[in-house]
Amino acid sequence: MTDQRGYNRNLIEQFRAERGNVGGPMAGRHLLLLTTTGAKSGQRRTTPMMYIPDGDRLIVMASNAGAPAHPDWYRNLVAHPDVTVEVGAETYDATAIVTEGAERQRIWDMVVEQYPFFIEHQAKITRQIPVIALERRAW
Repeated sequence: MTDQRGYNRNLIEQFRAERGNVGGPMAGRHLLLLTTTGAKSGQRRTTPMMYIPDGDRLIVMASNAGAPAHPDWYRNLVAHPDVTVEVGAETYDATAIVTEGAERQRIWDMVVEQYPFFIEHQAKITRQIPVIALERRAW
């Protein structure tokens, strides 16, 4: 098993040094850094993840690679939806919105058309993969 925290730490360093351009398994995908506030600890935590543009919003999927539990960052943003997004050379505050109903289905369909591996992630688990829209907050 790989050291996920070490991998993420290295990916964050590479992202910041290269302004979002990274290699390895994330090469060629849209990548952002999402900073959330810990649901229990209150500490700020940064997680690298793939995103999909949707108009003015960025979409992230809490698939956790098909693990049975939601990722920690998802539980954090549900508790504290005010987040920070780093994408390319830009950093901004955003609100994380867990999509539901017809909106979630529209976005899910768009995402799996581009990235069918999310269908495989969903097939492994009984929980529904949350689809989160990151909306930039106005100044």
